[in-house]
Amino acid sequence: MLCDSSARNGGLGKTALAANVYRKEREKFQCYAWVSISQTYSREVILRNITKELFKDNVGVLSSTLDMDIMSLEETLKKYLEQRKYLIILDDVWDPEAFHDLSRMFTHNDRGSRVMLTTREVRVATLASPGHILTLEALPEDKAWDLFCKKAFPRDTNHKCPTELKPLSEEIVGKCKGLPLAIVSIGSLLRVREKTMEEWRRINDQLSWEMINNSKLDHIRNILYLSFIYLPTHLKSCFLYCSLFPEDYLLHRKQLARLWMAEGFIEERGGSTLEEVAEGYLKELTDRNMLQLVERNHFGRMKKFRMHDLLRELAVDLCKKNCFGVTYDDECGGSLEMDGRRLVLHKHQQISGMHQLRTIITLSNSMPSTTIPLLCKESKYMTVLELSGLPIKKIPDAIGGLFNLRHLGLRDSKVKMLPKSVEKLSNLLTLDLCRSDIRELPSGIVKLKKLRHLFAERVIDPTWGELKCRSGVCIPNGLGNLTNLQTLQALEAQDESLRHLGELRKMRSLRLWNVKGIYCGLISESLVQMQYLSNLEVNASDEDEVLVLNFCRPSLQKLSLRGRLAERALDESPLFLPVAGQNLRSLVLCWSQLIEDPLPSLSWLSNLTRLHLTRAYNGEQLAFLTEWFPKLKVLYLGDLPNLNRLDIQQGAMASLEKLYLVNLSGMTEVPPGIEFLLPLQYLSFTEISSDFSTLLRQWSTTLSQRYHYSLRD
Repeated sequence: MLCDSSARNGGLGKTALAANVYRKEREKFQCYAWVSISQTYSREVILRNITKELFKDNVGVLSSTLDMDIMSLEETLKKYLEQRKYLIILDDVWDPEAFHDLSRMFTHNDRGSRVMLTTREVRVATLASPGHILTLEALPEDKAWDLFCKKAFPRDTNHKCPTELKPLSEEIVGKCKGLPLAIVSIGSLLRVREKTMEEWRRINDQLSWEMINNSKLDHIRNILYLSFIYLPTHLKSCFLYCSLFPEDYLLHRKQLARLWMAEGFIEERGGSTLEEVAEGYLKELTDRNMLQLVERNHFGRMKKFRMHDLLRELAVDLCKKNCFGVTYDDECGGSLEMDGRRLVLHKHQQISGMHQLRTIITLSNSMPSTTIPLLCKESKYMTVLELSGLPIKKIPDAIGGLFNLRHLGLRDSKVKMLPKSVEKLSNLLTLDLCRSDIRELPSGIVKLKKLRHLFAERVIDPTWGELKCRSGVCIPNGLGNLTNLQTLQALEAQDESLRHLGELRKMRSLRLWNVKGIYCGLISESLVQMQYLSNLEVNASDEDEVLVLNFCRPSLQKLSLRGRLAERALDESPLFLPVAGQNLRSLVLCWSQLIEDPLPSLSWLSNLTRLHLTRAYNGEQLAFLTEWFPKLKVLYLGDLPNLNRLDIQQGAMASLEKLYLVNLSGMTEVPPGIEFLLPLQYLSFTEISSDFSTLLRQWSTTLSQRYHYSLRD
């Protein structure tokens, strides 16, 4: 149990400390989950979040829980945890009742399981066993000074504060009262300011003024407010926008960039795209500690962010004060009267006063059936309509009247058809129909010449077990008109649309389904025209169709080929030659039916960070030799029934962090060389026989503390 030294005193670093423990210790447990508990938490939401964390690598089990009621879900989780050594972190628990609601599934199973809580509340801390409470105190002066210097002078030798700035710096640090969040915030602010006494004095004087004249704010919020004041104008709206989402909400880089673009917060700079500029804004906000970077992808790019709850509280107040937007979690009930331009609904709610709305984002799975027609009728200047997850089946024809709409999200909805009037949405930048029931788009879709991102993939098999587990949509004649498209996921391959594919020269992320071998020549000719293409996925129509892609694209970073490959494809296709593959970071090969060991042909891909082989190889042996794949972090080998030996030489995959060995029915010995993978954090044996499980336990006590496994039926 981690708690503050005084009730309701934030910013001492409880979450940061717990996160550090979680990252370092979680691999010692068979399963683990991190969930944040807001003040207005929902028991069902928390249970579903735990489920997502525990089963994130098991899509089949996860999908089976989607329709469970809360009692069934709790019972499923309880039975799952009973049999495993688990680690659960409950972050920022405000009420003892919240823990009592969840504790019924945390059984004492004598396997060394652990549940950790962080809280600001003493009455929550008392729930911990005696001797298991860690109370955080403010930093002593020397530690506070060291932290400040690391943030304010990161590039200076030993983070040394210039002599002339030391008195002012010490005064500023003193006002932080030893709170790490305040120190990091003011240090990050000063890092980007001029290192002059005049600038330091101006900031110190303004901080003093805020503390005197904003007495309703405590000292930490005054410091955070000062950080907001000094944000460049182009970042202020982006920062406030993040606070509209729920407490501890995970913000995704791509989603946030598309929303900011639709709101008009992003402007092109030089040769950079809007998306690249948005990513730069995110980096600025994290550098200033206004957003916390939670996760990077496997090749180091920023992926997920979170806003500290104290910063969010401040931003929510600023949103209300400036009528920037409203976040609503249904705490009060009744009808919501709008007093801002933007609305994020966390739960079901009836809305009134829609005429001034410009943005509505729903995060629940319910909304009154009359709301959408009313929005289309009353909110003529709507720019963002994000309705993902709603079980709506129809979009009214009146949506065509929203002439300023730039973002339309219907992901995971039940919509089967878009009205013809969508062709009037001439300003639309993003259309998200992913996992809806739409199979074909109206002919007028090709009139949306500003469209940058089109998501329209349908799910057939959520477990990815079959070759045809997804499908794209059919796009009518005129695909070549959509010259601003950067994302197309996914297109159902047809002769007519493929003939115009090469005209989409700004394409960066492309996914194709139902590809036949006879289409490959046409596809290759089109892909040559896409000089910015970085993410390509090509999926064959059936197991007998051979994918032969003969093109070279040095910009490619992620490649997924799902279907049979020619016998010497890895040696002869330009895709895998040094010129084309020099920047490749992720390679996924599925159902390839390769006869010869593919690793020698791929071993020169020195920048590869992720390699995924599923039903890709029919041979019996794979060998990773010394110095091969030096940057590889994730290796997945699955459904290779003939594979009976996997060798790993010392010095191979020197950076590997995660190794997944799934349903390798021919494997009868522990792969020699696993002990050489020193950076390895996660080793998973899935769907293995009971005999192989026994062998694993006997093979190494150390290894048995780190691997995850499940028995084959």
